[in-house]
Amino acid sequence: MPNNPILETIRARHCKRAYLQTPVPRELLEEILAAAGEAPSSKNTQPWGVAVVSGKSRDALSDLICAKFDQGESEDPDYIYHNEPLSAEFMQRARECGYGLFELKGIDRHDRRMRLAHNRENFTFFGAPVALFFHLPSDAERGNFLDLGFFMQNLMLGLVGCGLASCPQFSVTSYSQTIRAFLGLQGRILVSGLTVGYPDPEALVNTYVPPRLPLGDFVSWFD
Repeated sequence: MPNNPILETIRARHCKRAYLQTPVPRELLEEILAAAGEAPSSKNTQPWGVAVVSGKSRDALSDLICAKFDQGESEDPDYIYHNEPLSAEFMQRARECGYGLFELKGIDRHDRRMRLAHNRENFTFFGAPVALFFHLPSDAERGNFLDLGFFMQNLMLGLVGCGLASCPQFSVTSYSQTIRAFLGLQGRILVSGLTVGYPDPEALVNTYVPPRLPLGDFVSWFD
């Protein structure tokens, strides 16, 4: 079958955790965000909101969060991401993903100092020049999260198609109150962050791609 550019873009999208300092033109981000806005939503409600943070604002927010992280402070996320404890099946995948990344970066799983440094990179936005924050109304229901997911996936694929990369970050919701106050998002739920920039082609960490399930593990056919 001939290469399909859309499928190739989907296959090419993986989380990147090291970025060049090359600025991302605002005009390019506007074009990608506008295209992402073509995402479906129930009754065309389009419940998503996005805060685009760069330059001095990006640095100030990163410094504010990192200062709290360094003091061992954190805040409650605005919503529960998954059940606790994870099922054995999900836990195995999560561990394999985490340990695989640690191995690539040369971090011993028992090295607390290096693991803290690894976690701290989330709050420097992996060095990306742009950080996006996605939010929903405070009374959002599960379906609104589905709509936002469509929008975010459109956006991430659009970034790849324009030579950019990203990494979605639920991790930033550990400082949801701080981020909401900084960005003036009162009355909104902070759902996720997203680092955005040009990926560093020399960074070993950017070669990491966790294994994906074979089709037979998640698809059922009914003829």
